[in-house]
Amino acid sequence: MVLLGAETAFAAASLEAGTAQNVRFWQTLTLLAKSLLPGVWLCFSLTYSRGNYRDFLRNWRFAIIAAFVLPLSLFAGFHRELLEVVPQEDPDRWWVNFGGAAKVLNGVFLVGAVLVVTNLERTFRAAVGTMQWRIKFLLLGLAVIFGARIYTRTQALLFSGHQLGLMDLELGALLIGCVLITIGYFRTGFGEVDVYPSRAVLQTSFTILLAGGYLFLVGVLAQFVARRGESGNFQLQAFLILLALALLAVFLLSDRVRQSSSHFISRHFKRPQHDFREVWTLYTRSVSTLSDPAGICSASARLLSSTFNALSVSVWLIDDHQEQLVVEASTAEAGDDRPVTAVTLPIASSAMVVADPRPFDLEKAAEEWAAALRLVTQGQFRESGNRICVPLVARDRWLGAIVLADRVSARPYTAEELDLLQCLGDQIATSLLQATLTAEILVSKELDAFRTMSAFFVHDLKNVASTLSLMLQNLPVHFDKPEFRQDALRGIGKTVARMNELISRLAALRQKLQVNAAPLDLKSVVEEALENTVIRRGVELTKELEPVPELLGDKEQLQSVVTNLLVNAGDASSDGGHVKVQTGHRGGWATIAVIDDGCGMTPTFLRDSLFRPFQSTKTNGLGVGMFQSKQIIEAHGGMIQVESAVGSGTTFTVMLPLRHSS
Repeated sequence: MVLLGAETAFAAASLEAGTAQNVRFWQTLTLLAKSLLPGVWLCFSLTYSRGNYRDFLRNWRFAIIAAFVLPLSLFAGFHRELLEVVPQEDPDRWWVNFGGAAKVLNGVFLVGAVLVVTNLERTFRAAVGTMQWRIKFLLLGLAVIFGARIYTRTQALLFSGHQLGLMDLELGALLIGCVLITIGYFRTGFGEVDVYPSRAVLQTSFTILLAGGYLFLVGVLAQFVARRGESGNFQLQAFLILLALALLAVFLLSDRVRQSSSHFISRHFKRPQHDFREVWTLYTRSVSTLSDPAGICSASARLLSSTFNALSVSVWLIDDHQEQLVVEASTAEAGDDRPVTAVTLPIASSAMVVADPRPFDLEKAAEEWAAALRLVTQGQFRESGNRICVPLVARDRWLGAIVLADRVSARPYTAEELDLLQCLGDQIATSLLQATLTAEILVSKELDAFRTMSAFFVHDLKNVASTLSLMLQNLPVHFDKPEFRQDALRGIGKTVARMNELISRLAALRQKLQVNAAPLDLKSVVEEALENTVIRRGVELTKELEPVPELLGDKEQLQSVVTNLLVNAGDASSDGGHVKVQTGHRGGWATIAVIDDGCGMTPTFLRDSLFRPFQSTKTNGLGVGMFQSKQIIEAHGGMIQVESAVGSGTTFTVMLPLRHSS
């Protein structure tokens, strides 16, 4: 502001200079003051009221350096050739001609003014509620000051010079801007407001589009006035137009005017107060990409603030212990006079709210939690009307509440608006509940995956342990036989190797099942599995193993499938029962059949539960063996067929492609 004052003083001195030499001297000082303005005000426009200003300063560092260095370099290098003063017919009027360097300087001043207004516009558009109300007049005053400079620098570029009277317009704009800035500071004081504008490109700014059209229209207007020769009162006319535009901007940016206009149209043209489809579309777009409660609350607060002209909207959610309401988002700045961000809840409050979830007047509520909520949601205006509380209830579950305060003109809420508030409150509560349940489901899936992995591992260990258990049962009876001891040692060695292999594959169970395919002889795979598997005593085992053409497969995983089928068949058979294992091939498929004459399974169990995890007909079964076996066979490109009848036994047929590559 000191630089603006110095520039205006130099320009005023040139008006009273009297001689061309003195006019040239003061106009040169005016250009010097102007050369310092772009860099200083560009820094201000990037930092004022921005909570993330450091990011913008870092991203704009080259533009800021250019805004300081380029004008000063041009002035220092060409200050003697910048301008020429030419007298006109009227001895009190002077024309200032610009040289090439001065034209470049005016171009820099024009671009700088546009960038300053653009950044200020982005700050204003990013603010909501009371934050926008607090910075409105200051930004409007600066927009008037630099908007006038966009006009004067445009004139200077169009005509390669200007009359000294054109400086009056910049002086008038500075006076209007100072008045608006003063009004802004008297309304809100000097407190800081932090807003976070997005890093969208400048082309999205309305200022850029407006400036482009303005350059063309002003050029046409200036040419018309110059050709008509009626430019005597042009500065006064331009000043009056500028003043009218400033007043129009104040009028249009007034929340009260916008609300009154909306009310007038709604009342006299018989249209609804709110376009429900538009509001619903805006809400859907705002929360469609959000999955966290904080983001949903912030977007909802902004929507309610703009829809109902309530400058202070706060969203309160119940904490995990169901003991407090905690503020999650707000469009009102939380100052030092309102440090409390939580409200203690009585035990019975949840039931009371769920019983009647409609929006209500917070000023008239008698509940303890409502009284506490009134204390921490005080508006910033003494006459802002009654506050409205919207409970957030979804599926008979109270999630929190939304408080709307500081309504423009303190206008009471109509029945139609309360209905819309309830509808939006229900939808916001549903979105919050979905976000919470989604997070819980993700955690549950992680736990389920861990349980499944553990169950697979334990199931295979159980099969290995059963072999050792049967061997220990036979040890006292056959220990004196050398052949038994050799078989026992060989069996123990294979069992330990199997356990080590299971442990090494534990990491693979945590991820997607992978098949380490290699050429193998299916008959040998089954024979080795039979040697390592001990069926319970009293069950007869027979083998019909035919040679099978070579195929691709994972030996360890296929042996696990055969072991699981054999153990299940033995468990399903009674004493004196019979289990048969067959291998063969037909029609391009290798087959493994495990047949028992045990208890069998019902059609319902076969259809709904056999291959589902944690479903078992055995008393102590884990219910993962067949699920794991099916996954292994399908990973090989094969399938499992089952035939069973209650009391008649079961036949499992594993079919593997003879020419399958993984």
